[in-house]
Amino acid sequence: MKSLWQTAFVLHRRAYRETSYLVDFFTRDAGIVTAVAKGVKNSKSDRKSLLQPFARINVQLAGRSELKNLAQVESSAAMLFLQGKNLFCALYVNELLSRVLPKGLACEELFDHYQTTLHALAGDAPPDVALRDFEFALLEEMGQLPDLLNDAATGEPVTKEHWYQFVQELGIVRASKPGQSRSVPGTALLSMHHRDWDSPARQAAKLIARQALLPLLGDKPLKSRELFR
Repeated sequence: MKSLWQTAFVLHRRAYRETSYLVDFFTRDAGIVTAVAKGVKNSKSDRKSLLQPFARINVQLAGRSELKNLAQVESSAAMLFLQGKNLFCALYVNELLSRVLPKGLACEELFDHYQTTLHALAGDAPPDVALRDFEFALLEEMGQLPDLLNDAATGEPVTKEHWYQFVQELGIVRASKPGQSRSVPGTALLSMHHRDWDSPARQAAKLIARQALLPLLGDKPLKSRELFR
């Protein structure tokens, strides 16, 4: 099969046989693609140095099977400088993609959102806001983002006066009483919808995103979350 150039980021790489790597690329045109980077493990070539997370690259992938071969790689932009908590956040984003997004699912908007998230984490923006925005974008791509403006049980609009809960396979529903466990105020939901990230909205978004992602992630713990502990 003719190899094609694609814009990509490295999500993860691991040793493969004695001299090679298996690399998971997040590409703009084909989603997540795994490829063998032959003969680069013990080399000092540019190919090895380019196969690092958080740097946009161009890759040429070849092969008819699901497992591709890395034919060529070149730099497309400078590697972003990430450290401390923001680095852990970026690793979390990579792990989320690897765990949730099916291989081969093209998602150009999510790719662009991923780039925006990395730049936000490399800048001065609050990291939790960047994470919530990305989590919501990923949930929307997977068709799992709840409607934040309407009660899923009654169809009535969310109001500032009431409290709400997220219910799996249903969505946002009104809580039986204010302040109920795992409930959030309507004001926070409305702020989330408008991306007005005040403190209540940020707390509510973290709770809802974690609950909504749970069925997609399964029971296996996220390794990146251990870094925060």
